[in-house]
Amino acid sequence: MTSVALKFQVGARTLASVKRRLIRVGLSLDEVLAGQVPHLPPGDGDGYLVTSLPEALATQIDGAGFNAVVRQRYTRFYTDLTLDHDAWLGGLSGSARSTLKRKTKKAEAAGMEVRAYRTPDDLAAFYPLAREVSARTYQERLLDAGLPEDAASVAHLHELAAADGVRAWLLLIGGNPAAYLCCTAQGSALRYDHVGHDPALNDLSPGTVLQAAAMGSLFGDRFARFDFTEGEGQHKRLFSSGGVPCVDLLLLRPTLTNRATLLALTAFDGAMVRAKRATRHPALAGLAKKIRR
Repeated sequence: MTSVALKFQVGARTLASVKRRLIRVGLSLDEVLAGQVPHLPPGDGDGYLVTSLPEALATQIDGAGFNAVVRQRYTRFYTDLTLDHDAWLGGLSGSARSTLKRKTKKAEAAGMEVRAYRTPDDLAAFYPLAREVSARTYQERLLDAGLPEDAASVAHLHELAAADGVRAWLLLIGGNPAAYLCCTAQGSALRYDHVGHDPALNDLSPGTVLQAAAMGSLFGDRFARFDFTEGEGQHKRLFSSGGVPCVDLLLLRPTLTNRATLLALTAFDGAMVRAKRATRHPALAGLAKKIRR
C-alpha cells in the first residue's frame, strides 16, 4: 500500500494531482505475454492501480465492489533478443536503418565513445558520470524520473549488479558524458529503466545512438527480450520488434470522495483526448508544442 498521486497531466506538465492510498499491481513483460489475469491482493486502502494490463483482459479482472476507469492506453513495446542482430536490423524499415547509420556516423565524427557496465565495480564508475547527465535531463527536471539518488535505490542497483541483473551504458562525446542507459533484469527480460541525454547535444541524437549501440551488444546475452516498459514513444517504436496493447486500470472504492475523483479524472482525460485530436490539425500543431513545453 502506498500513497499514489493521480495526476491531471498535459504532456510532461502536471497541472494538479490527487493522492489516494492504492495497491500497485504492475505486470512484468513475462506476465503481459502470458496473458493471465492478475490477482488483486487484499487491502484496506482506496483501491488499486493495475499497470500494463493487457487490454484484452481489462474486462476480466475481478473489480467487484470498485469503480473502474482506464487512465492510459498504450502499447507495451519489446524487442525479441532471441533473434540475431542482423535479423533484428532486417526487421526495421529501410528508413530506420538509414537514420541509425547516419546518426551514428555523425556522433562518431564528433568523437563518440560507448562504454558498457555490468558488475558492482563497473556500476561505481558508471553512476557519477550518469548522474551528471541525469541532472540535466527533462526526465529529472519535469518528471522526477532521473537516475535515482537515494541510498536505498543505489544500494539496490549494486545488489542487482552483484546478481548479474544490471546492464548499463554511457555515451561520451569528446570524453564528456552525453547520454546514459541503465537497465535491470526482471524475469527473462531486461527493463528500460533509467535513460537520459544532455539536451545541449540534441543535434547529435546521443540517446538514439546509445540505444542502437546497446541493442547491438544484447543479442547473444542471457535475456530473451528487451522490455521498453510502460508508455509509448517514437524511440520505443523504432527499436522494438513487437508489442502488446495495454491499459492502466484504476479501481477505487465507491466512497463519495473517490466517486468525485473518478468523475474529475474521467472528464479531464476525455478533454485531453479531444484536444489531442484537435491539435493534429496543422494550424494548431505549433501551439500544442508550446503548451507541452
